[in-house]
Amino acid sequence: MVRQFTPNWFAATMGSGVLALALNQFPFAIPGLHETARALWMFNIALFVLFSLLYTARWVFFFDGARRIFGHPVASMFFGAIPMGLATIVNGFLVFGVPLWGERAVAIAAALWRADVALSLACGILIPFLMFTRQDHSIAKMTAVWLLPVVAAEVAAASGALLAPHLAPSEAFGVVIASYALWAFSVPLAMSLLVILLLRLALHKLPEREMAASGWLALGPIGTGALGLLLLGADAPHIFAASGLSGVGDVAFGVGVLGGVMLWGYGAWWLMLALLKTASYLLRGMPFNMGWWGFTFPLGVYALATLALANVTHLAIFSAIGGGLTFGLAALWVIVAARTAHGAWRGFLFVCPCLAVAETAGEIEAEEAAKELL
Repeated sequence: MVRQFTPNWFAATMGSGVLALALNQFPFAIPGLHETARALWMFNIALFVLFSLLYTARWVFFFDGARRIFGHPVASMFFGAIPMGLATIVNGFLVFGVPLWGERAVAIAAALWRADVALSLACGILIPFLMFTRQDHSIAKMTAVWLLPVVAAEVAAASGALLAPHLAPSEAFGVVIASYALWAFSVPLAMSLLVILLLRLALHKLPEREMAASGWLALGPIGTGALGLLLLGADAPHIFAASGLSGVGDVAFGVGVLGGVMLWGYGAWWLMLALLKTASYLLRGMPFNMGWWGFTFPLGVYALATLALANVTHLAIFSAIGGGLTFGLAALWVIVAARTAHGAWRGFLFVCPCLAVAETAGEIEAEEAAKELL
C-alpha cells in the first residue's frame, strides 16, 4: 500500500472538505446539518493526516520509486491536490474551529494558510517546468488534469479571503493583497489552458473512459475564480478603508460581484458540457478509479460560488441553484466515498502508474537483451 501510494488520494480530501463547507452554507434549514458538516470536516483532517503519513513513508522507504513521479505526465499533476486539500482544512478552522476554539483556531488557520501558499506556488511553477523539460506531452494526450497544479494558488487566494477578516487591519491588508496576487498567479493561466482543452476536444474528441471524470475539472478554476473574487470583494471595503484606500475597496467590491457573475455564467457552459460528456461515458461504461473524485471538488467550488452570489445579490434563483448543486455534490460524495472505501479495503485502488511504466520498460529491456543473446 505504501509503495503504491500516490498524491491522487488527496483528491478525496478535496472532495470531502468542500462538501463540509457547502453543507454548512446550505440555504435551507435542516436540523443537524451544521453538526454533520463539522464532523465531516474533522474526518477530513484525519484523512489528510493519514494520507500525509502514507506518502511520507513512501518517500522514506521507496525513494527510487517515489521520485519517478516527476517524469510521469499524469501522476505528477496530482501534486496540486495536496495544497487544495489542505485549503479546505484551513477554511474549516475558520468556519467550524473559531466557534469552538476562538483565536487559537485563527492562529492555526493562519499558519496552515502560509504553508498552503508555499505549496501552491511550488506546484504552480515547478510542475509546469517539469512539463516543459522532462515529461512527454501532446495535444492529443492532454486532459483537464493539466489544471490541477495551476489551480492550487487561486484556491489559496479564496482561503486568504476567508482568513483576512479574522486578522488585525494591517495584517489583513497584506493577506488580501497577497490573495489578489495568488488569484492572478492562477486564473489567467487556467483560462489559457481551457482554451487549449477546447481545441483538443474538437480535434481529438473525448479522452478514454478511464479519464471520464476529468471533464469536470474545467469547472474548478472557474468556480474558484468566481468564489475568490466574491470573497475578496466582500473583504475589500472595510480592509482597504482601514488602510486609507476606501475608493479601491468599493471598486474591488463591484469587480467581485460583476466578475463573479460573469465567471459563474462561463462555468454554467462547462457544467452543462460536463453533464453531456458524463452521459456519453455512462452509455459506454465508466470503470471506477480514484479519478472519480474529480466529480466532487469542481462541483463543490461552483456550488460555493453560487451560494456566495446568492448572499451578495439576494436573488432566490442563486439560492435554489446552489442548494441543488450541494444536494448533487452530497449524492456524488456518498457514491464515490463508498466505492473508494471498498477499493481501498480490497487493495485494487493502490496503483502507481509510474511503477507500472518502469516495470513495463524493464520487461521490454529484458526481452531485447534476451533476443540479442539468442
